Amino acid sequence: MSLEIYHNPRCSKSRQALAILTEGGASPTIIEYLKTGLAVDELAALQEKSGLSMQAMMRSGEAVYKELGLKGETDESKLREAVTAHPILLERPLVVDAHRAVICRPPELAEGFL
Repeated sequence: MSLEIYHNPRCSKSRQALAILTEGGASPTIIEYLKTGLAVDELAALQEKSGLSMQAMMRSGEAVYKELGLKGETDESKLREAVTAHPILLERPLVVDAHRAVICRPPELAEGFL
């Protein structure tokens, strides 16, 4: 089974989820989205797999979230554009397989992919 993890190595929860996957025998593709960026269509696909609203997939505690005035914003395309411009807004870690995308908070949710 092919797995991907949208990973920020500076985030303890992201590191914990990655450790759970690798210690469980998985070899996920690590996507350091803060370095590579995210495309709008990529976000739309992740959102569809997750079944979540874009708002639910965002880090509302980030300063840029407040600066952009995104609280209460419901236009999904505007939210995806904000995450594309500011990848730090994507909640992490996000583990993806062929059928689903799960925000692994708590990191133990990654066990569901093993």
